[in-house]
Amino acid sequence: MPMSRIGLLLRRLSSSSSSSYFSTSTSPPSRSRSWSPRDAFAAATERVRAGTLSPEDAHHLFDQLLRQDTPVHERSLGGFLAALARAPDSAACRDGPALAIALFNRVCREEAGRPVVPPTVYTYAILMNCCCRVRCPDLGLALFGRLLRTGLKTNEIVASTVLKCLCCAKRTDEAVNVLIHRMSDLGCVPNEFSYKTVLKSLCEDSRSQRALDLLPVMAEGDGCSPCVVSYSTVIYGFFKEGKVGKACNLFHEMTQQGVVSDVVTYNSIIDALCKARAMDKAELFLRQMVDDDIRPNGVTYNAMIHGYSTLGQWKKATQMFREMTSRGLVPDTVTWNSCMASLCKHGRSREAAELLYSMAAKGHKPNVVSYSTLLHGYANEGCFADMVNLFNSMVGKGIVPNHHVFNIFINAYAKCGMMDEVMHMLTEMREQGMSPDVCTYATIIAALCRMGRLADAVDNFNQMIGKGVQPSKVVYRSLIQGFCTHGDLVKAKEFIFEMTDKCICRPTIVFFNSIMHSLCNEGRVIDAHHIFDLVIDIGERPDLIAFNTLIDGYCLVDNMEKALGVLDSMVSAGIEPTVVTYSSLISGYCKSGRLDDGVILFREMEHKRVKPDTVAYNIILDGLFHAGATIVAKKLFNEMIESGTAVSISTYRIVLGGFCRNNCTDEAIVLFQKLGAMNVKFDIAILNTMINAMYKGCLVCGAFANGKNIVGVRGHMMVDLVPEFIEFFLTGHLAHHVHQGMGRECEDYRAHINRGHGREEGLVGAGAAGRQEVAIHQGATSRCSGGCHRATAEKDAASL
Repeated sequence: MPMSRIGLLLRRLSSSSSSSYFSTSTSPPSRSRSWSPRDAFAAATERVRAGTLSPEDAHHLFDQLLRQDTPVHERSLGGFLAALARAPDSAACRDGPALAIALFNRVCREEAGRPVVPPTVYTYAILMNCCCRVRCPDLGLALFGRLLRTGLKTNEIVASTVLKCLCCAKRTDEAVNVLIHRMSDLGCVPNEFSYKTVLKSLCEDSRSQRALDLLPVMAEGDGCSPCVVSYSTVIYGFFKEGKVGKACNLFHEMTQQGVVSDVVTYNSIIDALCKARAMDKAELFLRQMVDDDIRPNGVTYNAMIHGYSTLGQWKKATQMFREMTSRGLVPDTVTWNSCMASLCKHGRSREAAELLYSMAAKGHKPNVVSYSTLLHGYANEGCFADMVNLFNSMVGKGIVPNHHVFNIFINAYAKCGMMDEVMHMLTEMREQGMSPDVCTYATIIAALCRMGRLADAVDNFNQMIGKGVQPSKVVYRSLIQGFCTHGDLVKAKEFIFEMTDKCICRPTIVFFNSIMHSLCNEGRVIDAHHIFDLVIDIGERPDLIAFNTLIDGYCLVDNMEKALGVLDSMVSAGIEPTVVTYSSLISGYCKSGRLDDGVILFREMEHKRVKPDTVAYNIILDGLFHAGATIVAKKLFNEMIESGTAVSISTYRIVLGGFCRNNCTDEAIVLFQKLGAMNVKFDIAILNTMINAMYKGCLVCGAFANGKNIVGVRGHMMVDLVPEFIEFFLTGHLAHHVHQGMGRECEDYRAHINRGHGREEGLVGAGAAGRQEVAIHQGATSRCSGGCHRATAEKDAASL
């Protein structure tokens, strides 16, 4: 009698040498061998763990089992489903958890006839966990509802899995409620796993403080005190939220509670501190770790080395590297790659290359990450020849370039507009058996849009869709910006609505504001206004920045009528003008010669309770001084000071320049000296203005005669100025003394300079000292006539 198909199937499942399980072909019967569902599931479970069981094979097995009468033991089914739930993706089965759910549904379906085995509470727990793994937590909760309807008694495993489903569904508050108040209704008490699940979810939601509040509740439970994992979860949560102080305090509290830290806890803390660039605290924890007899491992030192390298503290990074090796730890590829990445980040790709070669020489084989790191560094520095050489070296050593490597080349070439090289790399990429991904297309399309080659950009967009690559938000934004910038708003609108149709988050007003700002800076205000109209057309509401950008753009091109029209639209839209709005309009009035209108608007701003800021005062002061309204400007300057508005160095530059420009040099010098006494640090532009004004006012000799007071030789104003300016003024002052025949005063003044009084110490170079000697020597040895002496002195001063 021939063997049945199920018998043949089970025989093949139990045979380790067969490579074609679940074959539908028939074979001669074997009466000497019997089969059982338990053996079939055991063999299938082994194939799941080996990654050789396909969904077709699994469904074929269930086809046969559902037609036979031999019951399947609950443990066999549960073990098989559990193996599927934990199975990593493989070539045979891409999604084990999803397959487990599908098979379970077949078992429980009423039309399947008599169930193979009644599902137990453990079966439901396995399936609920599968639902979490496939990101279908609501389905897991539905399974829990089915479990309750069966009358099966729940246990801690099921309760913890319910909490996991709630947390995966972002229903963490409900999970907390179940944990604290409803666990008793399920006939169980919270255990350590239950608390860990909720604590982790709260921290992932950036609610670490709420997680911290749960720790005392946990301690009050029945034999479930917070362990090192619970504390570590909350500590890491605080670090993720940037609350370094709270994280460190909780660590010390954990220690005081007698909870012993392990290497994982220390590593998570040290890693977080390194990422927060708090290297001093990270090193303190490292030392404490050693004091607690916890041996740092490679992860610990990798974090420290990466932290110091990122900050450019190469000596400290090297020190950590040596300490690591002294403890018998061998730096791995991660360590080397971390150092290389930091070097490249700081523009030191040549040194990173030396590190790569040193790495190979010491027996550490660089991987594709090592090469891509250095390639990225070369790309940022524009070293294209080095990139090509490194790429050839990598391929020659048998390392296959991945998408990231090719995208580095394409991005580097595209940024420079080298589209021929981009296409060459695309060809090379395809020859390596790789198709361009969304990052590749996004880079190419963005480059083409920047270059104005919009037709080519659209061609690549269509090619991308034709290849089955879904466009990202970045791709659409590049196309929309390209068409907006080049005036084809109809096409831009098409892409905007296409994004909406595909449920892709379309650009916000911030995106359009940046385009409008760029266009206004180029003087293309009409185009910017068209973008403004497009924003309204697609249903977006222009914000304050949009209105201000357009107003400022019209002011820049001296079209005040249009600017005021936008202001009216702004008020009609319910948006109140701010000080930025008024500043743009006042600036526009001043530039177009309508100073009176600017002053009126300035006063109107005050009446509307919009307080002028430093920029607003600077604009109106500059306009008044340029119009020669010095008296009004002085009054306004005094108002500014009395109002408590911050006076910037730009304000002083405007006022001093205004005084000098309007023949008020004496007032400028008085203000200059007063500010010097207040330790105001002037920039070189202000000092140049003052020197120029004194030359024009024939006050040069007077200026040199009072040089110590004017340029602050005894004061504090010279600290940030160029040495050449100081040499000029000090040597000029000596020339003045020589001109007056004041030899002793000349020697005293030079001694005063050489002693380094004030802030000029060390600023006067050898060249200046030589010129001082020349000036004094000429005064001491040459007593020419008044005219000759004056001419000589003036010639010496001019030569300086």
